[in-house]
Amino acid sequence: MTAPTFTCLVPAFNEAERLPGVLAAVVGHPSFERVVVVDDGSTDGTGDIALRYGAEVLRTPCNGGKTRALRLGLETVRTSHVVLIDADLLGLTPAVISSLIAPVATGTAYASVSLRGNSPWVWRRIGIDYISGERVVPMELIAGRLEALDRLCRFGFEVFLNELLVATGRPIAIVQWPEVASPAKATKRGLWRGLLADVAMLSDIARTIGVMGFVGQIRQMRRLSAQ
Repeated sequence: MTAPTFTCLVPAFNEAERLPGVLAAVVGHPSFERVVVVDDGSTDGTGDIALRYGAEVLRTPCNGGKTRALRLGLETVRTSHVVLIDADLLGLTPAVISSLIAPVATGTAYASVSLRGNSPWVWRRIGIDYISGERVVPMELIAGRLEALDRLCRFGFEVFLNELLVATGRPIAIVQWPEVASPAKATKRGLWRGLLADVAMLSDIARTIGVMGFVGQIRQMRRLSAQ
């Protein structure tokens, strides 16, 4: 059996302040053949910082949203698996990255999803963050479906990916990340802009899977994580 190989993909929009901490954990990680930052039309030098830290950089001409950025990055992946990491994480370390990769690398799970220490209380209570941006997934799951991403909303990627994972019926590992946090949008953008961004994200999710679709996804993903 051929050992899995991994590319790390980091979509980023105006994350010059937090991106260095993320790149310190992923650039040079022994599991990664490549670390690719997709600079989604940033205006704060995010892409230049990524280059200075040794990452490959892809740039979009304007801010098109996370799904479009991931679409661009996924087109370049040639390894068997992709590791998706958000650009704003705090507390990320190489050991934490290894913990996310391990269940897939050892074959105990088909894919893995993080559960951060500051995930909403309800997600930590039920044991899964169904819209976590940190995942390890096989490219066979996505490679033939990249064109479908063109029809998704800006923040529809994670729930679209959930549907693909659920359809396989294969085990998903939920990896506890108590030391890792993701800043609230209100912290990064200010109260009102942050709240509007949260509303836009939830609206995109609802448009992708329906208002009650998340309930079914959570139930099915919990079942797969218990296998």
